[in-house]
Amino acid sequence: MGGLDYLLFEEATGYAIFKVLIQQDDVSARSKEVQEAANDLGRFSKMIELVSFAPFKGAAQALENANDISEGLVSDYLKSVLELNIPKGSEKKKISLGVSDKNLGPSIKENFPFIDCFSNEIAQDFLRGIRNHGVKLFKDLQDGDIERAQLGLGHAFSRAKVKFSVQKNDNHIIQAISLLDQLDKDINTFSMRVKEWYGWHFPELAKIVPDNYIFAKLALNIQDKSSLTDDSLHDIAAIVNEDSGLAERIISNAKISMGQDISEIDMLNVSTFAKRVVSLTEYRQSLYKYLTEKMNTVAPNLSTLIGEVVGARLISHAGSLTNLSKQAASTVQILGAEKALFRALKTKGNTPKYGLIYHSSFIGKAATKNKGRISRYLANKCSIASRIDNYSDEPSNAFGEILKKQVEERLNFYNTGAPPMKNSDAIKQALELQGDLGLDNDEDVSMADETTIIEDGEGKKKKKDKKDKKDKKDKKDKKDKKEKKRKAESDESPKKKKKKSKD
Repeated sequence: MGGLDYLLFEEATGYAIFKVLIQQDDVSARSKEVQEAANDLGRFSKMIELVSFAPFKGAAQALENANDISEGLVSDYLKSVLELNIPKGSEKKKISLGVSDKNLGPSIKENFPFIDCFSNEIAQDFLRGIRNHGVKLFKDLQDGDIERAQLGLGHAFSRAKVKFSVQKNDNHIIQAISLLDQLDKDINTFSMRVKEWYGWHFPELAKIVPDNYIFAKLALNIQDKSSLTDDSLHDIAAIVNEDSGLAERIISNAKISMGQDISEIDMLNVSTFAKRVVSLTEYRQSLYKYLTEKMNTVAPNLSTLIGEVVGARLISHAGSLTNLSKQAASTVQILGAEKALFRALKTKGNTPKYGLIYHSSFIGKAATKNKGRISRYLANKCSIASRIDNYSDEPSNAFGEILKKQVEERLNFYNTGAPPMKNSDAIKQALELQGDLGLDNDEDVSMADETTIIEDGEGKKKKKDKKDKKDKKDKKDKKDKKEKKRKAESDESPKKKKKKSKD
């Protein structure tokens, strides 16, 4: 590599062009010297010279240029700075420019063919030295100006990157489903603790009322079993869903209970803990309602197809709805079963048929032999639904309804053999259900017919390709046979001549 001619330094305050004063055939031979001089202003100032410093006019222009640089684009402002300060070279003698971002190099080369951009170690050493001595090299700047500009641009750049959309806001779904799963585990553990703790006082209640939430409410209401009388029937019945028979059974068992007596301080602790379990369970119910509403807003088609909880788990596992929409159907099928997949690949065993979608009701309805097939079909429809939800402007569950109907018909097809709905018919029905999408029915039909024609054409083309391959193979086999026969005849002819000569 030849020597560097110029350096482009992108700063929060503007663009700076420096000329490299040390020039030789291989500038990398002095890389150690540049590294040492990067910390010494006296030595470093003899190696470079400031050609021009073009400050930004304001924070908006700084943010715009920062966004362009992050995407590897040359802004109009940067283009004008390079045109004014770097002399035009030729095809034989090109200008070498050191840049900090290697993605910016190809864009500069596209706009300025006579400039070769380098982002190697020696260029980074020069730029690091400029960054260290920035205040002294830029004469018009004062102490603290660069730091303030960097801080302001950093905040503005971060705010611009964090985009907020009400309809595409799936971060709350990820947090809600994670909390819901955690609450399920915690409530189950705490309920078992309440049953065991209160069971020392009233052991028969756990067999009469198996539901954890109702048990905790009863423990909180009854407290000391000796306080139960026939007058308590109405209060107990209200807790057990107005089941008077069950309420009478609880009161009668309390009178003949084998449990030990409990002190006031012990009962106070049991009641406090039971109250927390009841409040957690009620919060879990409200959280589930919130998750359902959020899923119907963000991913209505996916929710309609596979359910709010399973859909939320898929989004959470993928990281976002956008990530889920980018996944192939085969990946969606085994999301959540990564350990089993890699174990199967390592041991060369059978790969898993399903991951998180196993919790869908469709998998449960399918026969054992059809579970793999229906999971593959369901994953395909989930992938379609997630893409529609992610890229549609107006949320609607029209496609989710039709996709769900398709899965149900496919499940029926596996059981009875009844032909399922075609994809073209499904699209027509979904568009009719969704309403006006800017297309007339005639256009929809023509699109569906065109799709069918294309599919038929592709099928005929595949058959033709297979036939051509077969014909070529047959011709090749015949040619090989002829060559073998000719070779065998040529080998036999010298033997015949020898035999004739002997005679």
